[in-house]
Amino acid sequence: MTQVEQGGRGDAASRPYFRMGRILTGTATAIALPAAAVAIALLCGAVLLTLNGFNGTDVINVMLLGVFQDMRSVSEILLKATPLILIGTGLCVAFRCKMWNIGAEGQLYAGAVAATLVGVSFEGLSPWLYVPAVMIAGALGGAFWGGIAGYLKVRFHASEIVTTIMLNYIALITTSYLVTGPMKDAGAAYPQSARLLRESWLPALFTGMRVHIGIVIALVLALALYVFLYRSSAGYAMRVVGINPHAARYAGIKPGRNMISAMCISGGMAGLAGAIEIAGITHRLYQTISPGYGFEAIAVALLAGNNPLGAIASGGLFAVLRSGAELMQINSQVPQVLVLVIQGIVILSVVAFAAFRWRPGRKS
Repeated sequence: MTQVEQGGRGDAASRPYFRMGRILTGTATAIALPAAAVAIALLCGAVLLTLNGFNGTDVINVMLLGVFQDMRSVSEILLKATPLILIGTGLCVAFRCKMWNIGAEGQLYAGAVAATLVGVSFEGLSPWLYVPAVMIAGALGGAFWGGIAGYLKVRFHASEIVTTIMLNYIALITTSYLVTGPMKDAGAAYPQSARLLRESWLPALFTGMRVHIGIVIALVLALALYVFLYRSSAGYAMRVVGINPHAARYAGIKPGRNMISAMCISGGMAGLAGAIEIAGITHRLYQTISPGYGFEAIAVALLAGNNPLGAIASGGLFAVLRSGAELMQINSQVPQVLVLVIQGIVILSVVAFAAFRWRPGRKS
């Protein structure tokens, strides 16, 4: 056997170890940078609270440790993490294709409306059919809303940033009109739809807790989108379009089709999040069913490096911060304004570290 053959065989044998080393290094970096971002943000928050007359250290301890005090608290974290993971993973797909989807909030509302329309109809249908029907309706509603922006980008070269922001307002105003008009519950004093039929509700994971199977759906779909992006030819085509659409076109890939598809997938995930909020928590449509999940998920995707698996961790982190902020406001009597400022510092810190990670000359 020649040295060339031995070297080639040795390289082939060492290739899995080299690949594993890259994965471990990338994972360590993906964990270290967000952790540093959150640590710096919390330190700034502690200083801000101290300057306003609160014990910053105690408040931060409440925010971080209080959310894990019992299983019910942990279940609430999972409840908040579900829409963040779903929307964040969908945004990872759009961002990888260089489609800057800022309209996940509107797509969530579009999915919630579609899910509600299905959820209040078809009485007597089996839950085994009803729950999937509601989920599919929500995903299709969000995909349609996201696809509008994708089509406008491809057909008229309209900025998807502008169109998705405008579509957010249209979705929110339309939802407000529906729950005060055509879809309003006749017996309700407040703007809300009729309650979804019991067969369309998502089953709970644990007795006596609000967390439902939506978290399982979110985790499975995050894994599926990771496989799609990095282990399929369609996902590869989307990533190539995101890197260089001209080179993609030269290679026979159709950039326009992939852009629209990426927006439909991203919108579909946001719409599914809306359907899960309706079928799993509120069981009816309200004017404000989201506390800003669609906007917060942008930071989730950025923190994850546009990696769907990373979005699981970053979605969980933001859920912890959201639950901790609520607990801090209740237990330590911190004004809501300061809580929002601390949340804003965390998001800005995360985005700043993401920008550092993607600066020219570094691999994302």
